[in-house]
Amino acid sequence: MRIENKTYRFYSLFLCFVVSMPLHFQFSILNFPFLIILCTRAIYSEVHSMEVLKIGSTGPDVKVVQSLLNRAAFNAGTVDGVFGRQTQQAVMAFQRLFGLSADGVVGAATWAIMEKYLKGYDVYTVRPGDTLYRIARNYGTTVRDIVMANPGVNLAFIYPGQRLVVPYWIEVVFTDVDYTYDEMVRDIEGLKARYPFLETGIAGKSVLGKNLYYLRLGRGPKEVFYNASHHAIEWITTPLVMKFAENYLKAYAQGTSLRGYDIQKLWDQVSIYIMPMVNPDGVDLAIRGLTRDNPYYSQLLQWNRTGQPFSKVWKANIRGVDLNRNYPAGWEQAKAMEPSLGIRGPGPTRFGGPYPLSEPETQAVVNFTKMHNFRLVIAYHTQGRVIYWTYQNLTPPESRSIAEAFARASGYEVSNVPYEASYAGYKDWFIQDYRRPGFTMEVGSGTSPVPLSQFPGIYNENEGVMLLGATL
Repeated sequence: MRIENKTYRFYSLFLCFVVSMPLHFQFSILNFPFLIILCTRAIYSEVHSMEVLKIGSTGPDVKVVQSLLNRAAFNAGTVDGVFGRQTQQAVMAFQRLFGLSADGVVGAATWAIMEKYLKGYDVYTVRPGDTLYRIARNYGTTVRDIVMANPGVNLAFIYPGQRLVVPYWIEVVFTDVDYTYDEMVRDIEGLKARYPFLETGIAGKSVLGKNLYYLRLGRGPKEVFYNASHHAIEWITTPLVMKFAENYLKAYAQGTSLRGYDIQKLWDQVSIYIMPMVNPDGVDLAIRGLTRDNPYYSQLLQWNRTGQPFSKVWKANIRGVDLNRNYPAGWEQAKAMEPSLGIRGPGPTRFGGPYPLSEPETQAVVNFTKMHNFRLVIAYHTQGRVIYWTYQNLTPPESRSIAEAFARASGYEVSNVPYEASYAGYKDWFIQDYRRPGFTMEVGSGTSPVPLSQFPGIYNENEGVMLLGATL
């Protein structure tokens, strides 16, 4: 059972009530009796229809609920995507706190409240007697964060009826959940609300019409570009660049450094462009699985001849085209390899499409690149902890030294591209057409999909790389 998107839109203040009780359960940093004033506004613009979750439910939405409840000290247990008794008890405690029927089922009313916390902010209407300090205390946030989220707010005077964006203490980007397209969209909205100086936009559409979002960090004239999730089962690279964006924005807003880099100085010198999910259709197929309402349902069943679930093998977009073999850089050579690789047509990997740039996703990335003047680019993939930096004899001389600098920052190995992957990738096209440094970072170890347990290490290895790339 799902709660349909259209019936789940609220554009006015809804579910307004007051909950006052001692904070026995301890919402993280709050340790005092408090008054939470809830004026819930859930705006579902393009998030998929929400599934009703209960005992026995499984999947990525269950993981999101478990992760949120754990952050709010409700102890839902291991974030494993299985809705068991411990998760049910945590949901019931959450529901009791917010005056809902404590049935342990995550339905429309429970989702409406959870959504605010997942986005990381609330829209609060000022009441008589309110001060910014009081509002910040009740939400467990700071006056500085409220002011940051509301450019132009008068510290000395707020008035009843005024609406303020109030950030929660919870970080926006969760890194212990299966990172679907919906998760990314929600996080972009949350980051934009918390940090309104963030520039976001849409570079194009996927085959199924999902937006190919980009973020711009900074306003400097020098431009660099990082993209992720060309390959569906390599979706762990999306929370990697999204968490980097959140940490970068936070450091800029608070005037702090990040790994010794002065972010406020960098903000004025460099524009870091990030496209966090190049292949959203494929990512959702890999995470959520194939459903009958997919317009390519029958074809996908035929194309996946591996005997393995999509979650284990699918790298391509929804039409079975490997996007990182669809760029016009040695595409013909890559196509000629396909028979020797056992490729006969659309499938999980290595089918380069009927012609170069046949797919809307690669068209969008190329057009976006042409609109800018990128000093260097990094395409994030998994796995192997290696850095690929060459394309034919067109690689600029400085690329080697930059790759070695990235290797020192990450602990990765600088390597030549394997022959079967040496053509038609984004890095290849960028080097070919611009004669500037382009890199493929293969993060994580083992096989794809890389488990989320590796995320902390992957992030630690690559935060410095993305900072360094902005300075070279």
